[in-house]
Parts: sequence; structure tokens; C-alpha cells
Amino acid sequence: METILSSRDRYKRIKKETMTPANIVTYVRILMVIAIIVLLALGGPAKNEAERWVAAALFIVAACTDKLDGYLARSRNEVTTLGKLLDPVADKLLICSCLIVLSCFGTVWWWVTILFLIREVWITALRIFAKRKYAIVAAADFLGKLKTVFECVAVGMILSPIWVIDGMPSILAISYYYLMLFVLGMALVLCYASGASYTVSIFSQIRKCSRAK
Repeated sequence: METILSSRDRYKRIKKETMTPANIVTYVRILMVIAIIVLLALGGPAKNEAERWVAAALFIVAACTDKLDGYLARSRNEVTTLGKLLDPVADKLLICSCLIVLSCFGTVWWWVTILFLIREVWITALRIFAKRKYAIVAAADFLGKLKTVFECVAVGMILSPIWVIDGMPSILAISYYYLMLFVLGMALVLCYASGASYTVSIFSQIRKCSRAK
């Protein structure tokens, strides 16, 4: 009888941590990533297909939910370990999957996408190692959050290439295009700056844990 009650308590505790409103928003964002990729695949590399614009709109909505789940978690005092882990994973899926598809279309240079991927793979591997080996869960710092903002703006601009709209004045089209490249470049710089900051922070916490032992 005690075992049954214990199992029920564990189930309730797990459900309470995994099914918070903030985590549900994160789950929805991950599902939206799948929808975005499907729409991009259906639209193909053509820049004025309806699917491409719908994918861009979905991307913007998905990117905005990143702030929503964080707000819900903090305002409801429901910041969970799962949420800390899943939130950055959802962001990485959203950005990296779109960059890969755009590179397949020839819209984004492959070397840019590869540099983004190298950083994300390293940080993800470091995050998993720190969690499993030392039970360290480090949330994104200011640089990491700023990096995400620039990535979302850059990818959103690429997904909705206003410069191909018929009748768009050439000066506006060119300005938009180069602004897009600038934002993408800033995102890449912040990507590695935040990666370096996160790496230093994690290894500092690992050293503290090692000394404590």
C-alpha cells in the first residue's frame, strides 16, 4: 500500500513539474518548429510563396513565446529544472532548423549556419555534462538572451524577404537586405561571446563543486 501511494505521489510530483503553463508553452513552441519546417519545405526556395510567409508569421509567434514561458514561470513561481533545460533547447531547435533549411535553399551561407551549429552543439553537450555529472543547471545569462533576440530578428527577416516584393523601391530593398546581414552578423558575434561566457561560468561552477567534494 505504501508503495502504491509512493508511486502516486511521484507521478503527481512529476506531472506538477512537467505540465506547468510555462512548460506547456515551451512544448507548443517545439511543435511550431515542426510546422515551420514543413511549411518551408512545401514553399521551397521561392521567396514569394504563401507557405514562406505563413512560416515567417509562425516563426515570429514562436519566437515571441520564448518571453511568455519565462514570464509565466517567474510570475507563478514555477521555475522548474525541466523548464531551464527545455527552454534553450526549444530556442536552438527554432533557430538552427530554420538556418539549415535556408542554407539548403542557398539563402544563408553554409559556413554561417555551421558556425552557429558548432556553438550550439558545444553548449548543449556542456549543459548535459554539467547536469549529469555535477547536477549543475545554469540558465542563460544576459548575453545569451541578447543573442537569442538577434538570432530571432535575423531569421525572421530572412524568412520574410521584403526586398523581393514587387514595387518595393530599390533603396528600401537594399537597405533591408544589408540590415538583415548586419543583424545576422551581430547574432553570430553574440553567439560566440555568450558561448564563451557560458563556458567560463559552467567550468567555474564545476571547480566549486569539485572543491566541495
